[in-house]
Amino acid sequence: MTTAADTTTSTTGATNDTAGKVITCLAAVARAPNEPLVLEEIEVDPPQKTEVRIKILYTSICHTDISAWQARVPDAQKAFPRILGHEAVGVVESVGQGVTDVREGDHVIPIFNGECGDCAYCKSATTNLCQHFRVDPFRSVMRSDGACRFRSRADGRPIFHFLNTSTFSQYTVVDSACVVNILRPPHPDDGGVRPPPSTPPSPLHLKMMSLFSCCVSTGVGAVWNVANVQAGSSVAIFGLGALGLAVAQGARVRGASKIIGVDINPEKFIKGKVMGVTDFVNPIESSKSVHERIRELTGGGGVDYSLECVGNQQVLREAFLSTHDGWGRTVLVGIYASTQLLPLHPMELFDGRSITGTIFGGVRGKSQLHDLAHRCLQPVIYRICSYFLSQKHEFSTARGYDH
Repeated sequence: MTTAADTTTSTTGATNDTAGKVITCLAAVARAPNEPLVLEEIEVDPPQKTEVRIKILYTSICHTDISAWQARVPDAQKAFPRILGHEAVGVVESVGQGVTDVREGDHVIPIFNGECGDCAYCKSATTNLCQHFRVDPFRSVMRSDGACRFRSRADGRPIFHFLNTSTFSQYTVVDSACVVNILRPPHPDDGGVRPPPSTPPSPLHLKMMSLFSCCVSTGVGAVWNVANVQAGSSVAIFGLGALGLAVAQGARVRGASKIIGVDINPEKFIKGKVMGVTDFVNPIESSKSVHERIRELTGGGGVDYSLECVGNQQVLREAFLSTHDGWGRTVLVGIYASTQLLPLHPMELFDGRSITGTIFGGVRGKSQLHDLAHRCLQPVIYRICSYFLSQKHEFSTARGYDH
């Protein structure tokens, strides 16, 4: 599940005391692969042109952070020391030249898959990628000048960025294309700058919002935008971690009649049931393959949709084979660290099954995330979102944190 870290005791906006100045704060720094994160003082530079400096209020851990920390990624993606983290909510401390859609004091979500709004990708209705600010695990510096905004206070050496965000810090600097105002939706007539809401957000509301930086948006978006699950259909979810549970939530809201959860940990079935999972398959409890058992649960044909949330090629093959021939659709949601290719033969696609992948659930961060988050925080779904937060730690006491 997701662990939330409270990085500050205040959810109020910034003052002008720090704007344009270097800020000294605490950050959980990954000094080397597999070594405990070190909570240390760092210096954070002011935002440069089209950049935003954010005071992080809450941040949570995603499995992608753990994979990067363990260096279970290609060598070109490895960069240490580094500030990990990409799920968070915060308040704008200051903005650089040219930033108009957020301002000091705005509550925002940093996003790893940005949206500039001007490139050919952003103007296309068929993708949520951005030519300039799409997710890039190989990038560890800012785009404007190729430099870091973080450095160690102890020795002055730079500390690398991670996935456009670096949220395991009390303050971070991101490109404005990677910041979403969560309380004021974008408006075409005013550049997104609108009067602040009359009611400030509650701490609990903000904690939930941090999950929309990745987990909930990716899972729900994969169901609504990519698979486009229809009412009365059947869905199989491979992997019931936080991401898989978000998928289950999205399928339940869409009205799927059968939602099959697949996981080797039976304890996950408890929360899965709360999220709307109707049937469960534990791969280690039977000699039959998972796709055979799923076909039995669906009258022999298989599910209409399968979503693979683990990032494992063998699991992906089972997900693909569990779908109905003629129209079955498989969506890759998990991240694959292996260099292996797809475990499919081209001829297996000739009987009507399809397979596709997704980044951030097909959600456009700047233009769509605000509405998605507020749809997901309606009373019934809001209550269920609380299940994603399994633990809470005060950031200032999490010294030597080792997952």
